[in-house]
Amino acid sequence: MKIDQKGQIIDELVKDLAEYEHVYVTDISGFTVETVNQLRRTCFRKEVKLKVVKNTLLKRAMDAAEHDYSEIYPALKGSTSIMFSHNGNVPARLIKEFRAKNAKPILKAAFIEEATYFGDELLDALCNVKSREEQIGDLVALLQSPAKNVISALQSGGGKLAGIVKTLSER
Repeated sequence: MKIDQKGQIIDELVKDLAEYEHVYVTDISGFTVETVNQLRRTCFRKEVKLKVVKNTLLKRAMDAAEHDYSEIYPALKGSTSIMFSHNGNVPARLIKEFRAKNAKPILKAAFIEEATYFGDELLDALCNVKSREEQIGDLVALLQSPAKNVISALQSGGGKLAGIVKTLSER
């Protein structure tokens, strides 16, 4: 591979690292072409970008990126593929779903919300990680709950009061 080709690949990876907040480093070595194509289709449907990269090029791109990915460097050994996503738990769920029929992909590391996770044993925990939007939705629901209770109590009390006044006026 020529130096200018390597430069282009590094530039593309830097753009992807800037665009996507969540990065999963996985191992898909040993897959047949058909299996890789199935994984790529699944990733495309779930809006996850999958790339097979050389470790040295990925490390150079991570060095040039705005976030500090240095904690992921120990995971950059052997065959590496990288998944980019806007949602933190989608790649973990995709990996888990894909593993129902295959032994891989194996999770090496993940960079989610500026936190680094190592090892395949964290896959179940990463499946349950809520996105920022989901957490905001939960917080809004919690804040709305007391107000809804007060409003419903006032509305039901008003209905009772109107019923009592109507009964008294009829007598």
